[in-house]
Amino acid sequence: MLLSLGGGGEGALPLRLGIRDGNTSESTETPVAIEECLTLGLQGVGGIVADSTAYSQRTLGLCRAKKGGLVTRVPRTWAIRQELETWGQQQAPVPVLLEKPGRTSQEAPRRWRGQSVLRSVAVEYAEGRIDQAALRFVVVQSSTLAQQETKTWATAQAKEAGQIALHRQRVAGQPYACAADAEAAIAVYEGRAPGRRGRRPRPWRYHTLRYRVEAFSQRQKRPGRGRPAKADPPQMEQRYRVVLEGEARERVAAEEGWTVLATTVGNAMCTDAEILHAYHDQHSTVEPGFRWIKNPAAITPVGREKPERLAALAMLTVVGLLVYTLIQRQVRLYLHAQHQGLPGNKGRTSTPTAAVVLALFTPVMLVQLRIDNTTVQHIYGVQPHHLTVCDALGIDRTWYEVSSNQENTL
Repeated sequence: MLLSLGGGGEGALPLRLGIRDGNTSESTETPVAIEECLTLGLQGVGGIVADSTAYSQRTLGLCRAKKGGLVTRVPRTWAIRQELETWGQQQAPVPVLLEKPGRTSQEAPRRWRGQSVLRSVAVEYAEGRIDQAALRFVVVQSSTLAQQETKTWATAQAKEAGQIALHRQRVAGQPYACAADAEAAIAVYEGRAPGRRGRRPRPWRYHTLRYRVEAFSQRQKRPGRGRPAKADPPQMEQRYRVVLEGEARERVAAEEGWTVLATTVGNAMCTDAEILHAYHDQHSTVEPGFRWIKNPAAITPVGREKPERLAALAMLTVVGLLVYTLIQRQVRLYLHAQHQGLPGNKGRTSTPTAAVVLALFTPVMLVQLRIDNTTVQHIYGVQPHHLTVCDALGIDRTWYEVSSNQENTL
């Protein structure tokens, strides 16, 4: 089954749930989910922020028709994304929209530069009518994304170099009887063999390869058995082979770190910086809350045949997610108000996840000893940060403060 979940930016609380057939494509379900969100008419919701799956002609037409705000990322495969990235590279240094300190003291500050531009794109309305409409795009260059792309490029280039070395051995080890056969082999390697249709393949992304035909001579095989006479000169024949030459492609620094956001919100309502903030907020609130459910091992495989039971399982899953996010939200709000922190994975933190909060209570144990007819209870492992969590969640801290309790069963 496919869970269509919509969460609020404030604490990533689930706001709506949709259950679809597991064979349904996300590109088909996303416009339906957005339409259901707009139909709910949630008060206080200024707009919808979604990932690149939400960018489609139907989604854009739906949000424009219902006057709903939408912020989404344009996929790399769309021509408008490639066009705007090229446009951004040609511009002078664009203004800084967002700046954050580095993750470490040695790391440079992280900057996001960007500028919005209007472009006419095709949108599809409910009745199936396709029309051209002016849409706002925010072209952004991120220093953090540029560093990631640089590392990814270097790693992928080194991996591809090993594959090219094996390819060179196979190419050089194949002789051909005539130059035409060698040229035909080159056409196959370059993806332009006769009869091939469709887009030309690019098997080598990080290197530029060039093929050429080279003639060489080799000793001809004797037609009969036995050793040749010493006076007979060796018989030579001409053969052809394909020589491969290549070089690594260099990536220009100005081409790295670009992304494009599409929005139906006008400049009068939100600035470019606010659009960028809204898109970043989903990665710090909504996405971490839903990340665990994307793991196939998050839900133990169970057998369900009736749709009603599948719906019940989905409902229980989302209720569990609601409790999970409420714990995280309340603890973070309390720590922020009290200027306190909890032990985290890397030192103390004021923004722990619910998983970290629950893991803190792993050492806490209730030990019961029965001596004759008397039961002695002792709580072990309670620390001050456990009581802080109790105060944040409204749990009676006396459950953990009582160190021991004796109960006589006579």
